[in-house]
Amino acid sequence: MRHVIFWFLPLFLVFSCQKNTHSVENILVKGSDTEVNVALALAEAFMEKDPNVSIAVTGGGSGTGIAALISGKTHIANASRPMKPEEIHFAATRGIKPVPIIFGIDALAIIVNTQNPVDSLTVSDLGKIFRGDTQNWAETGESNRAISLYGRQSNSGTFLFFREKILGADYAPSLKQMNGTAQIVEAIATDPGGIGYVGIGYLSEKDGQLPPHIKVLKISEKTGDIAFSPQQPSHIMNDQYPIIRPLYQYVNNAPDDRLLDFLVFSISPEGQKIVRANGYYPISKEQLEENLELLKVGMAINK
Repeated sequence: MRHVIFWFLPLFLVFSCQKNTHSVENILVKGSDTEVNVALALAEAFMEKDPNVSIAVTGGGSGTGIAALISGKTHIANASRPMKPEEIHFAATRGIKPVPIIFGIDALAIIVNTQNPVDSLTVSDLGKIFRGDTQNWAETGESNRAISLYGRQSNSGTFLFFREKILGADYAPSLKQMNGTAQIVEAIATDPGGIGYVGIGYLSEKDGQLPPHIKVLKISEKTGDIAFSPQQPSHIMNDQYPIIRPLYQYVNNAPDDRLLDFLVFSISPEGQKIVRANGYYPISKEQLEENLELLKVGMAINK
């Protein structure tokens, strides 16, 4: 079971650098499309606290963000997956030492059109559907309608995570690879046979309603098990929903100055409230402690 916390971080940790001369005043954040909205919200809140810093957030996919970090074109790479061994090795050849900070937990939602009578699937069902073994909704016991597959492009962390976690093989050739999460949602909203995967936070709207014509399926580990919803916080906190993952902020080596301030803000109680308000889930006590240990060197620089 995950133990979610909202404990108090001392102010000297949250803004450990404010008494120093700050070398980084323009912070670039690039990567995961899943994380764009929550990253923008965190950036806006931080800039309100510190008007002297500018934070630019762009998407493009986890792979794009990681490549930008390795090439020195961004300060933070947002990633919805861990870096691959070959990416870490390549980073080392460029003198980059990636540090992974987990700032939120995402539940990957499986969405269909509201005209689809299906309400739940098993993990095995999902694998068969996205591998192309199951091509008609009638094979799931529902209406006779061809299945349309929607997913992300190969540079997306979500694309890779879902393939490794659910498929264990390649996607069906019929998968429509969309440029971003918004495009998946828009396509399925007009396709009664469509099915796709998106970060649950991306579906959140201010009034708490899902986008029009979109339904989130409940998922069970196997036939006969209880199916759980990514929309229920308790199903995530108790590790009952089977498709969850950490959200990463990768930085080079031990960050200092305002970059460190921003990272610590993201994992502070205030930052975690923003994460939750954007439809994601806060990190555990253990994850917070690991983050602070990784950031310790950066904090020491600014003492």
